[in-house]
Amino acid sequence: MKSLSRHLSRLAALAALSLMCVAGAAVLPDDRADLFWSQYKGGGMDIKGESVLVRKKFAEQFAVQANYFVDKVSGASVDVLSNASVIKDERKQKSLSLDYIHDKTQYNLSYTNSTERDYISNTTHFSLSQDMFGDLTTVTLGFTDSRNKVGENIGKSNAPNITWLGHATSRSYEGGLSQVITKNLITGVTLEVITDQGLLSNPYRSIRYSVDPSINPLGYSLGSQVYPKTHTSTAVEGRAKYYLPYRAAASVSYRYFSDTWGVHANTIELGYTHPISNEFIFEGRVRHYSQNHATFYSDLFPFANSQNFEARDQNLAASTNNTFDAKVTWAFAPEGFLIFKRATTTFDLSRIQFKYSDFRNIKAYSIANGYAAGTEPLYHFDATVYQVYVSLFF
Repeated sequence: MKSLSRHLSRLAALAALSLMCVAGAAVLPDDRADLFWSQYKGGGMDIKGESVLVRKKFAEQFAVQANYFVDKVSGASVDVLSNASVIKDERKQKSLSLDYIHDKTQYNLSYTNSTERDYISNTTHFSLSQDMFGDLTTVTLGFTDSRNKVGENIGKSNAPNITWLGHATSRSYEGGLSQVITKNLITGVTLEVITDQGLLSNPYRSIRYSVDPSINPLGYSLGSQVYPKTHTSTAVEGRAKYYLPYRAAASVSYRYFSDTWGVHANTIELGYTHPISNEFIFEGRVRHYSQNHATFYSDLFPFANSQNFEARDQNLAASTNNTFDAKVTWAFAPEGFLIFKRATTTFDLSRIQFKYSDFRNIKAYSIANGYAAGTEPLYHFDATVYQVYVSLFF
């Protein structure tokens, strides 16, 4: 599966899990079951996801959580289409998590297996959260180890022929601090360092380099990407949430990202939450993201093998994107029914605008349309994400 589709699939999965698995230190969340559905449409991609999650406490100290997520991908992003490759794939993700509380410390251990026909990932995560200073301060430490097997489908989407190319490993180290400043204000900061090693390039994407139009009428030819075998990234995020007198809350966060490939990114997000009676919660979010391109990225290289590392992956190009999100949660059974204490349903709609500063749309433009190689219009597209889930508490 192509890296863009995998990234977008994970966005949908993580969005679901972040909403379904919120837990504070030293307090286990309620027993619950969640049903989740999502759809992403944009940039030539159509991704549909379905998930079920069950969480159960034991003896007020232990909690077990199991999650099964499936997403189906069809289409292809513009840079993959330029290489005449179309995606039609399915990803299945299974995870199991255990929480344990001792005094004011909460421990979490989880394992996740994600399988596609050309990509297999096994991830182990451990974290602990410690409350201190009268429960006004929470310190969190985490470690994640992911081991991946990377392949390429050299057949067709409906008749795959997988060639396994190599392996990639990823390790993440995270530390966080959350602080209650006043009865209305909570702040926090998180530091994350990720190290990647192995086969990090996308086998489905190609670079392009200039050639004589008499050899190729398009004025360019395609070649293989060449990535470094190591990659380290660092991200720091600060956030604050202020609870307003009329039960609403406003939040703000800023995240700075940098890596050894020369990418620097900034993300700022504003959010607002407003409950109405005990039945509805309305939420809004605005997010702006920007990044520069990687040092070895180029939309059009001057000639083949012009430098040691070469990439034309749109995820490494200079870009900005803006997200506008609206969400409503309805407690359709606030007093419960059958064996459930209460039940809610949530609808989440996001609109994302992607714009690229040095990645050009070579799918729809050519010399025949008056564009020489490297002068095509810059690529941009809009995407829509729908998410619906039902939570049953018991």
